[in-house]
Amino acid sequence: MAKTLGLFEKYLSLWVGICIVLGLILGEVFPQLADIFQAFEIAGYPVLVAIVLFLMIYPIMVQTDFKEIIRAGKSIKPLATTLILNWLVKPFTMAFIAWLSFRVILGPFVGYEMGSELIAGMILLGIAPCTAMVLVWGYLSRGNMGHVVVMVAINSLTMVVLYGPLAVLLLPVADIPVPVARVAFGVLTFVGLPLVAGYYTRKILLNKDFETFERFTGKLHYVSPAALLLTIVAIVTPQSSIILSNPLLVLFVLIPLTIQIFVIFAIGYLGSKKIGLTYEDAAPTAQIAASNHFEVAIAMAIALYGIDSGATLAAVTGMLIEVPLMLLLVQICLKTQHWFPSKRQ
Repeated sequence: MAKTLGLFEKYLSLWVGICIVLGLILGEVFPQLADIFQAFEIAGYPVLVAIVLFLMIYPIMVQTDFKEIIRAGKSIKPLATTLILNWLVKPFTMAFIAWLSFRVILGPFVGYEMGSELIAGMILLGIAPCTAMVLVWGYLSRGNMGHVVVMVAINSLTMVVLYGPLAVLLLPVADIPVPVARVAFGVLTFVGLPLVAGYYTRKILLNKDFETFERFTGKLHYVSPAALLLTIVAIVTPQSSIILSNPLLVLFVLIPLTIQIFVIFAIGYLGSKKIGLTYEDAAPTAQIAASNHFEVAIAMAIALYGIDSGATLAAVTGMLIEVPLMLLLVQICLKTQHWFPSKRQ
């Protein structure tokens, strides 16, 4: 694992911003790209997105000591903390902040019906914990990758069980379908395949000698962040018309989503400090809670409310704001490592 952030990673937020703008431009100049993306999908994921997400995760898995994963599975305190944050705290803070924003503060500006749809979109984000992307945040903040991998798998499985009941509880609709195929494909492609490929790559290289392993991982150094940038372009491009046709509503949604991300991160990070977690466990625990599985949220918003709805706009806005904010939280984690005991110490 890299000891310091390189020039490319240091200014990753800038490159992300450029890629968001590039995706918006491509989507407007070449609107047929959205149809092309939809024509080549597996379980609701565009094939291009699936490929670049695999490339984003595979280098991280190669550099993960798989003994950490086994140890992480036996660490009850960080696992329990993450599950409590994701399923007993985050959905309800998101619902409250959404209600406060679009019923009380911004309600007169957006209207009752649009406010209801925006609240629904934010709730769909809040009940879908992040999977693939959080592996990158944990890696960049030098967290315990074993803990991240275990929690990604557990969150994916619990999402199948809890997504529907939480949606019924928090949304004014019933019979919410759980996107089982999408969740299962995401676990297989973004966790399972990179995990297996990374394990055998690491095993083969280390059986030769450590120098060979270091040379190979050195070549992979920029693959994950570069794949992250390609992922941003691939996800933003087909959603460009929704974003650009509602700039004021996007701004209105950005504000409460930003507050929610910082609030839940602070609860997770400071709570981890309070119960004595090491930095390597505390950083990914807070990051997992703060981030969302926006691909699932967007798909569910489209299925339930339609592609032109406020719910879909809110879910897409979550995609726009999450990556820049999570990169900022990575920097906060790196600068506050000394608040926690360290496993390496």
